[in-house]
Amino acid sequence: MTLFINNDVVRDVLTMKDTIDALEKSYRELALKEAVCRPRVDIQIPTSDDKKIYQWGTMEGGSQSGYFAIRMKSDVIYEQEYNGAVTQEKYCTRPGMFCGLILLTSTRTGEPLAFINDGVLQHMRVGADGGIGVKYMSREDSEVVGMLGSGGMARSHMDAFMCVRKLKRLQVYSPTPANREAFAAEMQAKYGVEAVVCDNPRDVYRGADIIAGLTDSAVPVLNGEWVEKGCHVVNVGGGGGRPDAKTLDKVDVYLRFGNAPGPWGLPEMAIEDEYITYAAQPKFNANFRMKRSGKRGHGAALPDRMVTLKDIFEGTNRGRTAATQITYSERGNLQGAQFWAVGAVAYEKAKERGLGHEIPTDWLLQDIRD
Repeated sequence: MTLFINNDVVRDVLTMKDTIDALEKSYRELALKEAVCRPRVDIQIPTSDDKKIYQWGTMEGGSQSGYFAIRMKSDVIYEQEYNGAVTQEKYCTRPGMFCGLILLTSTRTGEPLAFINDGVLQHMRVGADGGIGVKYMSREDSEVVGMLGSGGMARSHMDAFMCVRKLKRLQVYSPTPANREAFAAEMQAKYGVEAVVCDNPRDVYRGADIIAGLTDSAVPVLNGEWVEKGCHVVNVGGGGGRPDAKTLDKVDVYLRFGNAPGPWGLPEMAIEDEYITYAAQPKFNANFRMKRSGKRGHGAALPDRMVTLKDIFEGTNRGRTAATQITYSERGNLQGAQFWAVGAVAYEKAKERGLGHEIPTDWLLQDIRD
């Protein structure tokens, strides 16, 4: 039987520690060439509303340890301004509803094992990446985290940070006062940390050992002028997933987890791009362009200051070497390697506990060779 695993089941069975462990295992297998993945590929098609576009996105990967997964998203996307911030919004069928699915298969038999809603798992895997970056690059005595953002990504990152560091203080700012106040109260109750609500984003940076920009802003939210010595930087969402130029200028050591390999026999086709976009651009909409930069998905930010997880795993580069260094971490284009690893954990735990909805596997098979 094939399982359909919804977000409630994922939330019930998957822990942040599980997620961090699964991703580190996947990244080690990539370093050993026992696993493979590709960058995210988006296809964009204009809609009848020139302010919105349809986007289909996929990423995939698998390992000789037994699992393969493809993550699929079907969205209508658009931008809007909210409390002075420009955000990218999306929906499927109607605002507030989304379609993201993971198909998990066996690399031993080809069997479709599970369809998994990607909402909770998505937040977990992105937060876990932030935690892995903090684990390897922040100072071990880090105690204060400053957050810009108070939504789902802020919650998953706080969970991940608490898994790898003994944090004592949270400083948080987001544009909506009620949201940042509710988030601070929740984190204080959940983790026992001192939670400080900041009415000015400048205050988030003061004395912070870790700075995390965790928003859906379409423009950068970090301000490099305020990043202090010894800080580790995490950025998700704002400015296409990359910090502002002033922050990057200050970075001493840059951890990029790695890059997806090129196709077999075609190493020249290996790219560092975070995503690849194909777009229908008919004459009636010749200036069609939702990617804010209008350029390729970004690659390695600071190649002259870069270290990879492979370097750290093999002991060829320690990363941070001084308490005063400013460090920055990001995943690279390894998204495809995440969903088989974390999806497999969710599947195994759900199956062990008898959770999920069973679908006859025969429904998904046929006797006509394709």
